[in-house]
Amino acid sequence: MQPTSILPSPRRVPTLDGARSRGIYVQFYDPDGRRYGIPTYPYHWAPKHLYTTRQLRARGLRPGGQQPIAQILWRRGLRVAYLYRADLALPRRQATPAQCAAIAKALRARRTCPTCGTERSYYIPRSLGECLDCTGR
Repeated sequence: MQPTSILPSPRRVPTLDGARSRGIYVQFYDPDGRRYGIPTYPYHWAPKHLYTTRQLRARGLRPGGQQPIAQILWRRGLRVAYLYRADLALPRRQATPAQCAAIAKALRARRTCPTCGTERSYYIPRSLGECLDCTGR
């Protein structure tokens, strides 16, 4: 079971709080989670200690079952990226040698033309069903 604790640093962004106090509306800024149910930040304004799954992956980590503790919204709320704590993240799992062999076999099959049987340097287009030499393109 993973430990539960509060955020290690403040959730508020002073620059965005200052904009609000001056009467400037900042869309998607809800650090307390009252409006969206989870702390929400605009694009590029998330706290530095929270990471998206891609950012965790670049650091060799994965969320590891933890629930997202915040989110980023952009493009009028149509896009969302969930944010996770790095201190609760687990190391990425590595593929076994059997899995790597199966993936290599599947990718080799995608490069092999069913008509002439040659392995190409590109994936055979599914729309054509055969290599470019066999289709005459």
